[in-house]
Amino acid sequence: MAHVGTYTVNEADKSFTFRVDNATFPNWDKTEQKRPFVITGDELKYTTPVASAGGTATVIWKRAK
Repeated sequence: MAHVGTYTVNEADKSFTFRVDNATFPNWDKTEQKRPFVITGDELKYTTPVASAGGTATVIWKRAK
């Protein structure tokens, strides 16, 4: 799953919103996807509540050193 576009961060409620221009999953094209996140140490973690194949998906980004 990949997508391109822009995003905004809401620090108050610890969420970000992807504004998806295009995605490998076409149902996401031209949509906004809001995700709550948690930062722990060098990791940012968020969950997609309904993954494209069903269920949920957790994404973890780790800061490069």
